[in-house]
Amino acid sequence: MRFFLFLAFAAVIAAHSIFLRQNTTLPSTFKWTSTDILVSPKNDSRGIAGIKDPSIVYYRNTYHVFASTAKAEGYNLVYFNFTNFSEAGAAPFYYLDQSGIGTGYRAAPEVFYFEPQKLWYLIYQNGNAAYSTNKDISDPAGWTAPKNFYRGTPALIEEGLKTPQQGYWVDMWVICDDAECHLFSSDDNGRLYRSQTTLSSFPEGMSDPVIAMQANKNDLFEASLVYSISPNLYLLLVECIGAAPSSAGGVRYFRSWTSSSISGPWAALAATETNPFLGENNVLFTGTQWTNSLSHGEIIRTQLDQTLRITPCNMRFLYQGVEPTANVTYNALPWRLGLASQIDGKC
Repeated sequence: MRFFLFLAFAAVIAAHSIFLRQNTTLPSTFKWTSTDILVSPKNDSRGIAGIKDPSIVYYRNTYHVFASTAKAEGYNLVYFNFTNFSEAGAAPFYYLDQSGIGTGYRAAPEVFYFEPQKLWYLIYQNGNAAYSTNKDISDPAGWTAPKNFYRGTPALIEEGLKTPQQGYWVDMWVICDDAECHLFSSDDNGRLYRSQTTLSSFPEGMSDPVIAMQANKNDLFEASLVYSISPNLYLLLVECIGAAPSSAGGVRYFRSWTSSSISGPWAALAATETNPFLGENNVLFTGTQWTNSLSHGEIIRTQLDQTLRITPCNMRFLYQGVEPTANVTYNALPWRLGLASQIDGKC
């Protein structure tokens, strides 16, 4: 009897090991389907032209989304929630300038739960790398006033903003392992930066940035995302600009890399316009193709905490897209949100 119990136990362990391997393996090519437009600006007194840069978590049976609002006059942030994507377009907006985050330039949010402090963090750009905190993600009025990670623009980033042309310091992203928290950002000039502090010190003590990766401007543009697949496998995504012209200044798509450490080095995965992580060349629209740019957004995570864990199969990516023929200034572009779902993503 003991022998048969041992065999049964061994079979369970083997099956579990296979499950783990299947859930921590990334393919070298990706395929997606996309919805029609899911979320658009409201016809209200705010008069925003576009909704952009969504960050999304699923918590207590509800999707919580934070995004940038854009119009010619500038940017701020918005929050909304829903329980089903079919309801996303009808979800009421709460404009976060009504919270402690306040008015002025705020954009490109990232939300996560920092488990050591039992606090939600919202990371965003305000001319610096900023953060606010909240005990309750469902209380949009509860966000605190902005605090900055740096005292000014770090010298290395200041240098990168000037070459090869005037860049912009954008798209801050935080991810932690069991010892340190890392802050990524971009300069729209082909440099990806990384700073770090200890898990116990976060959000204080962020180090001077280093160059995490460098390439031609269009091949490493902005909107970096870093996720953990397992304790020793990380996925890096960066939005890039393709060759074809578009209203966004070139068709947008995502390249990808992997590493055994958040600090790199990074090895190319699906990293070309013809074989992207996510882009026009590997997305099939279920209805009319409403955009050729699949731009700044986020994968829906399987864990809420600062480790940003995802399961690399059947992934869903909430992204921003824009009508290819729109002919307005960049800040006034009519960005909308759609959802891409991975296909052939077997676990």
